[in-house]
Amino acid sequence: QDELHRPAFPYKFKFKFDGCANCCVASIARSDLSFIGTWKDDIRIDQDAVNKYVENDAGYPANAGAFRGSRDWGPFDLEKEVLSLCPTKCMKFENKKLFIDNPNCTRCMHCINVMPRALKIGKETGCSMLVGAKAPILDGAQMGTLLVPFVEVNPDNGYEAIVDIIEPIWDWWMEEGKNRERVGELIMRQGFQTLLEVTGPKAVPQMVQYPRTNPYIFW
Repeated sequence: QDELHRPAFPYKFKFKFDGCANCCVASIARSDLSFIGTWKDDIRIDQDAVNKYVENDAGYPANAGAFRGSRDWGPFDLEKEVLSLCPTKCMKFENKKLFIDNPNCTRCMHCINVMPRALKIGKETGCSMLVGAKAPILDGAQMGTLLVPFVEVNPDNGYEAIVDIIEPIWDWWMEEGKNRERVGELIMRQGFQTLLEVTGPKAVPQMVQYPRTNPYIFW
């Protein structure tokens, strides 16, 4: 009965689930383990629809017409409203064709939000898992850090891959965590590398929060 009421954790552990990479639920900022829907293959492009947006066709309003009633924003400008706002500059428009360098896409969803009739997410869908987000408690607010870039999610896989990540985190946190210490604070105290050793995923560049500031390497 005690285990059902209050598991033997140092503090609370929250899950949040976002259906797509827009992250409207803000799971990346509010949960110890967040799941954000994403895709693995290329963004699907309808070139005819792209040109309808460029030509300011009345049936193809930017942002699906979401901001149409507030004020007159003027004609749609693909360069200004999409290409120049891409965080990795992985898009270009040449000879009436839109090109996307998909390996450099960070799934920010901006281009899909602006041109929903021209762009769609890929067909190979799943979710990303991020760990360590929380509101300020002991050590200030933290955003989630990417732990698993992509895991396939469907009714047939039994979610074993997800459980295989969750249980080692719990075991490590229960063993090493201090009283009232969230898992994100334990990661800050012992290092993300320790978490990777516990859970098993390989390190990827997206896990690096900022470049190395010390130019010297000590072996």
